[in-house]
Amino acid sequence: MHDKRPKECPTEIHLRRLTVDDALFRLERYLNDAFLAGMPTVRVIHGKGTGTLRQAVRKELKTHPLVKSFRRAELEDGGDGATIVELSDQ
Repeated sequence: MHDKRPKECPTEIHLRRLTVDDALFRLERYLNDAFLAGMPTVRVIHGKGTGTLRQAVRKELKTHPLVKSFRRAELEDGGDGATIVELSDQ
């Protein structure tokens, strides 16, 4: 039987300069991969810009079944341009 878990998953995903639809599609795949890889937390880089992408990402994270919690990144980790996501327990 083929193991579908990713062999290696990056600790962050870059969504800057993507449309909201494309960014949310990529975020969904990334969160699934990170969860399957057993990662406790990840960083989502959405950029500061107008805030549209940040708002869309955080709205998605609020109801995502694999997300335990999320918060704005500390200033040295991206501040308003990034979100730290704590994934659900395995």
